[in-house]
Amino acid sequence: MLLVTTLFRLSLDVSATRMILLNGYLKDPVSHMPTGAGHLIPAFGKVVVGGNLLVGLILFVILITIQIMVITKGAERVAQVAARFTLDKMPGEQMAIDADLAAGIITSDQAKERRSKVQRQADFYGSMDGAGKFITGDAMAAVIIMVVNIVGGMGMGMLYFNMGVWDALNTFALLSIGNGLITTVPAFLMSTSMGLIVTRAASQSNLAQDLILQLTAQPRALKLATQALFGMGMLGLTGLFAFPSTPFLVLSCVLHFCLKSLESERNAAIQVVETKDDQVKAVKRRDPVEVTTIMEVDPIAMEVGRGLLGLVNPDEEAKLISRVVAIRRHLALELGIIVPGVRFRDNLQLAPNSYVIKMRNLEVARGEVNCNQFLAIGPEEKLKNLRGTKTVDPTYAMPGVWISPEQRGDAERLGCMLFDPVSVMATQMTEVLRARAAELLGRQEVQALLDLIKRAKPMVVKEATQDLSVGDIQKVLCNLLSERVSIRDLSRILECLADHVGVTKDPDLLTEFVRVRLAANICEDYVNNDKMLNVISLDPEIERSLRQAMHRDVMGLQLNLDPREGQHILSCLGKEVESLRERGLQPIVLTVPDVRPALRRLCERSFPMLVVLSWNEIAPGVQVNSLGMATL
Repeated sequence: MLLVTTLFRLSLDVSATRMILLNGYLKDPVSHMPTGAGHLIPAFGKVVVGGNLLVGLILFVILITIQIMVITKGAERVAQVAARFTLDKMPGEQMAIDADLAAGIITSDQAKERRSKVQRQADFYGSMDGAGKFITGDAMAAVIIMVVNIVGGMGMGMLYFNMGVWDALNTFALLSIGNGLITTVPAFLMSTSMGLIVTRAASQSNLAQDLILQLTAQPRALKLATQALFGMGMLGLTGLFAFPSTPFLVLSCVLHFCLKSLESERNAAIQVVETKDDQVKAVKRRDPVEVTTIMEVDPIAMEVGRGLLGLVNPDEEAKLISRVVAIRRHLALELGIIVPGVRFRDNLQLAPNSYVIKMRNLEVARGEVNCNQFLAIGPEEKLKNLRGTKTVDPTYAMPGVWISPEQRGDAERLGCMLFDPVSVMATQMTEVLRARAAELLGRQEVQALLDLIKRAKPMVVKEATQDLSVGDIQKVLCNLLSERVSIRDLSRILECLADHVGVTKDPDLLTEFVRVRLAANICEDYVNNDKMLNVISLDPEIERSLRQAMHRDVMGLQLNLDPREGQHILSCLGKEVESLRERGLQPIVLTVPDVRPALRRLCERSFPMLVVLSWNEIAPGVQVNSLGMATL
């Protein structure tokens, strides 16, 4: 539209130039005004020129200078800088959108809308940058056309119309200035509009609201302006200074009226807010807690003592809340689940520096931290050299000491690991959520994941859900999460389920098929840099005992093992597990495929962190190194 408007004005300039050069010499016999170019052009020229041609030229040059050097150049520069910064921040905004989408904070449709908004913003500033060039060129063209009209008109008047030099200059200068003014006024308005649009593009309200808000944002400034205008008006009345008293006094009265109106509106708004607050407080006194609020069960909650309120207070720098947001994103990338929000609340029954982590109103972990101190963790012989409160790390049960910030350098020189209170709490929260991720995945959450995959791969979801219910898929996914297997590649898991649903619908057996399909992902978490997997082998006698004790019924896999025999197997396995832990290695047991579920079921209570793999889950290229064998 801007380009069309510019071309339209230029076409009018060309037509007006033709009329000025061909018919500009014609004059009205009564008023002696040139009428060959119409009545509008000489009328505008007379307004500017008046009775002095030189004054008219100077005024026209001033108008053009204001338009080109001030308004157009300023708006063009703002558009250039805005376009540059918008393009520079686009990658960061795109990454932020992708991170929010991966963390489950926004949906796919919301991500598309935000990406489209970012692209439209970049296109807008880029277009306005180019529009500035059109407006600048239009203003310069008006000056050039005026000069051409004056020079050409003088030549036409003297050579073709037998006019004198002064008569030709006066006639064609009047018409040229009038035509230039007709062209300049719309261009001036267009430049001003462009400047307003570019400089307030980030505002959410209209121009009138912005002006009112900015003028009335500081009542104190209005009061000072009112007093200054009133004082200048009174000085004009005394005759000591040649001030026009009437305009100053009128303006001071107008500002005083506006100031009083603004103060009354603000007082009324404050009274309304106070009334609403009183009503809300009265309702709360009558009904302190709603019944529906009592019935709600928080998936995840953390209760803190009064000494830790500063870490979770939204009005202050809530460091723990920001860490929890990062934890949710990390677990979304690691495990592929959308962790619900964490509810923080105070509990006066706890010790001041204690906290409790709850899942569905049941306590799953607790700990104690010392604010403004650091937790030093390391060998006990090194911790003896530090002064502080001895403790045990709540996450990994390692010995530690709470030390003051002054001892931080000493602890680092001793080789101790240092953690601030927020890191201690966040680490325990991460491990709790990682270990209990299966408890967070209900049917509704599975359906949300299926809907997300369905947008990209509808056929995979359709085939997988044709013979399996959402509950069956949930059981398989929970089985994987209970052993810390990521379900982020959900489309691959669904394809595996669709391939084997014709063989069985048993969630435990389907889980084993999926684990084989995800063998490369599982092994990647446990191999070393040389693609070596250090494992504990299982005595064939143990495998035979477990195989004989296995049976399946309507409740799923059952293990009918003699308690003494089961305890003996766990004792033998525990020796090898402890041996690997002393060497700083992750305990991994390798067994045959049909026994793996039974062995995992036997060990899940005594060794919850024990990894149980089958030979079918060893990915190609991974070498197995047996560091021991559990024997009866």
